[in-house]
Amino acid sequence: MKVALLGAGHIGQTIAQLLHASGDFALTVFDRDQAALDRLAQKGIRTTCIDTSSAEELTNALDGHAAVVNALPYHLAISAAQAALRARCHYFDLTEDVAATQEIKRLAQDAETAFMPQCGLAPGFIGIVAHHLASGFEALHDVKMRVGALPAFPTNALKYNLTWSVDGLINEYCHPCEAIHDGRVISALPLEGLEHFSLDGVEYEAFNTSGGLGTLCETWDGKLRNLDYKTVRYPGHRALMQFLLDELQLKSDQDTLKTVLRRSMPATMQDVVLVFVTVSGTKNGSLVQEVFARKIFAERDGAYPLSAIQITTAAGICAALDLFREHKLPQRGFIRQEQVALPDFLANRFGQAYQQYRQVESIG
Repeated sequence: MKVALLGAGHIGQTIAQLLHASGDFALTVFDRDQAALDRLAQKGIRTTCIDTSSAEELTNALDGHAAVVNALPYHLAISAAQAALRARCHYFDLTEDVAATQEIKRLAQDAETAFMPQCGLAPGFIGIVAHHLASGFEALHDVKMRVGALPAFPTNALKYNLTWSVDGLINEYCHPCEAIHDGRVISALPLEGLEHFSLDGVEYEAFNTSGGLGTLCETWDGKLRNLDYKTVRYPGHRALMQFLLDELQLKSDQDTLKTVLRRSMPATMQDVVLVFVTVSGTKNGSLVQEVFARKIFAERDGAYPLSAIQITTAAGICAALDLFREHKLPQRGFIRQEQVALPDFLANRFGQAYQQYRQVESIG
């Protein structure tokens, strides 16, 4: 399968290595950063330098490819999807941006090719898990999804290190959050809905952030009581981010906030990804709860260390592409994450990353 990968950044590097090593994809990586491309070229991966913000260059680059995997920043998702439509390529991306997803859904309506956005961790894998568990209940009450990409060794006041895109981080902290409450679809405020819980003896907090639900609200509207998604952090993080965004009014000056975070908050490869889903409802006439929990850790051994967020995000989109190649997903139109069967995902060679690094067992 001839595949174009857009983006050679933190996650793109991992996606490229996984697809290239599989032997089933003829891969070319496109980016504007020649130095990032050179790192992949040294591993025998075909690369081409283009202006990824140019619609014309994107369309020309995609010509002749069967599929495009978009690992560019979220604000380029719509232009990349439009280029895929023009080039008649199947399209996969990692976006958590709600507006971008809605536009991609519109593009896919009459398309002869497939469009599958939100193929990462959250949205992505978390929605596959939640839908799988929820589908096993006779009557569904509550679905709660919690995900955190956290430093393994926090040392600053925010108890956070940069583990992925700063643009994506700020985007999810600043936009309204879709949820279902008392059977109605609502728009909740980001950073609200604070709660605390512990897992494996570690204390966490969780709060509303946008984008993590994917299309689950639409799929489950009218079929349950409550459905929500929250980001997990160490206690105290949310209060400081609310101070920066609201009291210092950096929500309206996001460029300054991004500059401050990039300058003062070091990145880390020593991270942990927490996935925690609880579903309650009735089975065989009894009220029961089922839980799916995972902790995935960074891979420090070997020649190419990988962070946990690299492992989980790249595994999500590579598994989606691989399942599509195997005709286990629809071959045209808009594909929702909940159309992926969880057993198929976990059995996939890429999806097995969520099994291989398992620490906390599933219940139910």
